Amino acid sequence: MRMETPSIEFMAGRRIAGLLSIGLVFASLALLLINGLSFGLDFTGGSLVELEFGSEPNLQAVREVLMAAGFPDAVVQAFGAPTDVVVRLAQDNAPKAGDEVFAALEQAGYSLELLRSEFVGSAVGEELREQGGLGLLLALGIVMLYVAFRFQFKFSVGAVVALIHDVLIVLGVFALFELDFDLTVLAAVLAVIGYSLNDSIVVADRIRENFRIIRTDDPLKVMNTSINQTLSRTLATSATTLFVLLALLFLGGEMIHNFALALTIGVAVGTYSSIYVATNTLLALNISRNDLMVPEEEEETD
Repeated sequence: MRMETPSIEFMAGRRIAGLLSIGLVFASLALLLINGLSFGLDFTGGSLVELEFGSEPNLQAVREVLMAAGFPDAVVQAFGAPTDVVVRLAQDNAPKAGDEVFAALEQAGYSLELLRSEFVGSAVGEELREQGGLGLLLALGIVMLYVAFRFQFKFSVGAVVALIHDVLIVLGVFALFELDFDLTVLAAVLAVIGYSLNDSIVVADRIRENFRIIRTDDPLKVMNTSINQTLSRTLATSATTLFVLLALLFLGGEMIHNFALALTIGVAVGTYSSIYVATNTLLALNISRNDLMVPEEEEETD
């Protein structure tokens, strides 16, 4: 049995949605300027040492041992289980700093096991940070060219505005809670761009068709009809994706926690932006049937 197309007046709340989006974007920009991103080891350089203690350690006591051993700037944090600890060291420490941390704590009487020791040079970290930023800009530029080629320039502006909206909100959440931003999170942000673009293209394709089919000059009616026609597909895709991401978020462990969190926020915000941000942008650009009409070729006269 075929389901009936809903008739929800999405565009009736476009002004509230627009104010909400503008507020979230400016709040995210403010957080990025004030707090900044807490770049992980991949971008800052330095050493990361993951240790498993025989029993739950006193983190302050661990810091004092490391300070006495010559690591005054060591950052000691709990990681996952109560017995797991991560030690982050500044980028000027040697690649073998992990072994030295392990030896210092072992000599202090702790029963522990070295699970992981990583070192990234400062030059490599800076290069990764620059390349990651360029990658984001390149992705947005390619998206704009693709949508402009497939649809029309106004659609490309709407799609890119929606993508920038989604990326800034994800980054704003990470800045607000000072969560580690590493290569896995950058990969999640790029995945968010792809997911949000796919959603926006589905809606844009239906809007283009309806502008040609529905004989009306009222863009609000066309937008509402298009969103309602694609709503079941949008919600089904988003819901199934979120189920998987929530499983990874709560059951996947600390290693992929921030990756899953960034994707979860991005999918939720991307679903909203494909309904409101992209369409609001098209309305602001005064999209009309004339923008989508194929220009007629003039006949040559002798």
